Amino acid sequence: MTVNDAEELELRDWAHKLAQALQVLDLKVDPSQITELVDRSSDSIGPRAGAISAFVAGYAAGAAATDGPKSVQEAVDAAVATVHRLCDEGTTAGPDRTGWAATGQ
Repeated sequence: MTVNDAEELELRDWAHKLAQALQVLDLKVDPSQITELVDRSSDSIGPRAGAISAFVAGYAAGAAATDGPKSVQEAVDAAVATVHRLCDEGTTAGPDRTGWAATGQ
C-alpha cells in the first residue's frame, strides 16, 4: 500500500497522539515502516495478521529497548526485520525450524 502525503501526515499525528496518551513521549514512529510491516504480514499470512504482527513487534521492541543496550530504533528495526523474515518464509517455517537460533530480541 502506498501512503500519500496527507495520509502520512494523518498517521504521524495519530502516532503522536497515541504516544502522548500512552505516556511514551520519546517514541518516534515511522508510519511507513509500520504500514509496510502490516501490509506484508497481511499479504503473506492473512488479513488480520498485520495487526498481530505490529503488536508483537512493538512489544518485542519495547522489551528489548528497556532490557538491554539497544536503542529504541535499533530494537524496532530488529523486530521489524524478524517479522519480514518470517513473512518471507510463510507459515511453514519459523523459529521451530533450523536457522532461527539467536533471532529473538
